[in-house]
Amino acid sequence: MDYATILQILDSAVRLMTPLLLACLAGLYSERAGVFDIGLEGKMLMAAFSAAATAAVTGSVWLGLVAGILAAVGMSLIHGLAAITFRGNQLISGVAINFLASGLTVLLGQSWFALGGRTPSLEGAARFGSITLPGAETLRSIPVLGPFYAEVVSGHTALVYVAALLVPGTWWLLYRTRFGLRLRAVGENPASVDTAGVSVPRLRWAAVAICGMLTGLAGAYLATGLSAGFVKEMTAGRGYIALAALIFANWRPWRALGATFLFGLMEAVANRYPELDMGFVTIPSMVMSALPYLLTVIILAGFIGRATPPRAGGEPYVKER
Repeated sequence: MDYATILQILDSAVRLMTPLLLACLAGLYSERAGVFDIGLEGKMLMAAFSAAATAAVTGSVWLGLVAGILAAVGMSLIHGLAAITFRGNQLISGVAINFLASGLTVLLGQSWFALGGRTPSLEGAARFGSITLPGAETLRSIPVLGPFYAEVVSGHTALVYVAALLVPGTWWLLYRTRFGLRLRAVGENPASVDTAGVSVPRLRWAAVAICGMLTGLAGAYLATGLSAGFVKEMTAGRGYIALAALIFANWRPWRALGATFLFGLMEAVANRYPELDMGFVTIPSMVMSALPYLLTVIILAGFIGRATPPRAGGEPYVKER
């Protein structure tokens, strides 16, 4: 494997990790506040459809992005209503959202576009274009670092860089601000936060809303940045993979970056080498395609017992009288 091939794999890994990273950070906000959310898959799917459908009709990717965020926030409000206001089972609510999005996107897609649940292909201003960073072509001639900057760092869409900036932004918000301190406290000991005169439901609603916005970004990127339109079930389990990455990262933003990159790298390798010939053995295409999902199972089996989730996670808060 030469250096050019390595750069191509890394470039693909960055693109593929972006929706996982956005969804992982979305789950981090929600679960740090004590609201478990396995409905990330459904929110991403609904956002992907809404973004692609709006972009196809209006020809504007930015309107598509807004529509995707609003759709995901709407799904988050449903989850918040069930989990926070009515104190229902958070896992069941998340599963219901996944089923709702799976059926609704196909139904609306067939009704509006009559393409079997797909949206029309997106072109031009209806898709996010790549951004060439300053000095990328000038520095390309520098050995090793120049091609890395030009091929791996530069040349991505705007949402890739937004996702990268959200990692330090999330760390700062959670660990260096009063809001972040209260948000983490709500997930650990909501009674103490309530005693201090801070509204537990309000903080949890804020976390759920942030979760919706980030999953909206993830879904919109899938349909208008990584792909050129919406197809049925295009999230392909990425919401569940993001949850596995969140557990692997132990609910910390910088670790989430590394965990999602690992998943993206596995998918990039599988796409690059449908069948991997290692000399003494050939790994078949079915195994290569399943690499990200096998890694999910391994992480859930090996790390879920070692991870330390928020102590009040998944538990509705009932104010003491």
